[in-house]
Amino acid sequence: MSQNLVSWNLTDAQLTAVDAALTELETQLVGLIALPDKRSYKRMGNKSEAFCRQTLHVLEQNPQMVPQNLGLADALADLNGIEQLRPRMVRLARLSTRASDTSFALGSDVMAAALEGYNLLQRSGKSEGLDSLRKELGTRFSRTSRQPTPTPPQAAAEPQVLPFAKAA
Repeated sequence: MSQNLVSWNLTDAQLTAVDAALTELETQLVGLIALPDKRSYKRMGNKSEAFCRQTLHVLEQNPQMVPQNLGLADALADLNGIEQLRPRMVRLARLSTRASDTSFALGSDVMAAALEGYNLLQRSGKSEGLDSLRKELGTRFSRTSRQPTPTPPQAAAEPQVLPFAKAA
């Protein structure tokens, strides 16, 4: 009984359209960056977001107390950027998850069919002259023999002296 979680193939026209759409996304989202080490930066988590929004709103309402070097306008623009980016990130993440799951399902289907085929070769391959090919395919399942760990040389055994033994 064959497994078939998904059947999925794109036409050349569909592949071209997808590639063009991805290129357009990369072009439109050219401002996205990659941070090599996020640990050295402050993180605005879910709990901190309300604090950040409220603080920026209060500062925006009281510009007389905000020094020029604070960068309030930049912070407000960054907050707006988050609001613009988040819904797109959700959609991209959902699409990425579905693509990953589809790739997994396709691979699982292929593996299931290959295992069924290999079992057929094991049962009837000898009579068809496919024994050497079956053995070659079987190397996928062979476990590499582990080399025994060398034991350190033991010190020469010293004679045991019993504590209560009398000398003869």
